[in-house]
Amino acid sequence: MELIKTKKMAGRALMLAGAPGTGKTALALALAQELGPKVPFCPMVGSEVFSSEVKKTEVLMENFRRSIGLRIKETKEVYEGEVTELTPEEAENPLGGYGKTVAHVIIGLKTTKGTKQLKLDPSIYEALQKEKVTPGDVIYIEANSGAVKRVGRSDAFATEFDLEAEEYVPLPKGDVHKRKEVVQDVTLHDLDLANAKPQGGQDLVSMMGQMMKSKKTEITEKLRSEINKVVNKYIDQGIAELVPGVLFIDEVHMLDIECFTFLNRALESTLAPIVIFATNRGMCTVRGTEVIAPHGVPVDLLDRLMIIRTMPYALQEIVQILAIRAQTEGIQVEEEAYAYLGEIGVRSTLRYAVQLLTPAKVIVGTNGREVVTKEDVEEIDALFYDAKASAKLLAEQKAGYLQ
Repeated sequence: MELIKTKKMAGRALMLAGAPGTGKTALALALAQELGPKVPFCPMVGSEVFSSEVKKTEVLMENFRRSIGLRIKETKEVYEGEVTELTPEEAENPLGGYGKTVAHVIIGLKTTKGTKQLKLDPSIYEALQKEKVTPGDVIYIEANSGAVKRVGRSDAFATEFDLEAEEYVPLPKGDVHKRKEVVQDVTLHDLDLANAKPQGGQDLVSMMGQMMKSKKTEITEKLRSEINKVVNKYIDQGIAELVPGVLFIDEVHMLDIECFTFLNRALESTLAPIVIFATNRGMCTVRGTEVIAPHGVPVDLLDRLMIIRTMPYALQEIVQILAIRAQTEGIQVEEEAYAYLGEIGVRSTLRYAVQLLTPAKVIVGTNGREVVTKEDVEEIDALFYDAKASAKLLAEQKAGYLQ
């Protein structure tokens, strides 16, 4: 975790290898939670790459780019303040007809230092309507692009209602017209998509054409290399900062030899995230070949990985996890019942023991009680079979089943 936060893990890969139910996916989700919303975390399953629309390597590249963030810091000229006036000035439609068009809009902005009245273009009025700006809102308008951002409602109106979902912000300090540092967090995939979409016209034919097009389109390697050049230029100039995120690939043994070859090259790229693989396979065939390799992963890729082995949970750990799950689901369980569920977890799997909690709650509710006892767990365990018990029964009674 510390290596990821200090950005010393970029371009490296880990593998979580262990039996089913040993907490591989839970570890990855805990990692995502710990990193917070500012660091990109992209989870995927190995089987997701098999699509009839897009190449396997394209799916992997897309997720690689989703896992790399870019924090762009720009100093922009903005007009910021609380809206005191918002008046659209109408004029006769130059194309004729009965309707009128907005010629310009008069907006008043107030800060702690003073007020300013601005005459704005009609296109900015459309942006104000999209942001649902009303007098009393705190907004800023970028001077060069005319982009409008609603920050929130002025805290002077905080006593308007007893209960509401509005976010109140203080009145901006300084002048209305100022230079402000704006920080944006985007991923490289966002930049790819923004540049790949054709900038169609506003007429009906163009809009219908865009809607009818297939959602899934491949982004060319040429476009990506151009974006990488711009990104590197911004990083060199200090405008942007690269934030390597985490790409988590579960069931990595489902990938085939083409994907593994691509991953070898992608991990060596200058713009690469931290990649975490997870698998529950031992010695098995590498998909697309007849080679048997550890975890179903080619040896040349395994050489690049730091492998972390996940061990089965001990009895005490199973009981602890069951207690947390029961608390989350609002189920009251006796200590004896926890101990018995723990024994079931050791005998079968943790997942099976966790799944018994809900039916146990249903039985307790049916009998008019609130607390799950050991007897309830024994009754539920007798009703269901875990995977091991089911396999044993099939082996004993295979003559009774169709082959």
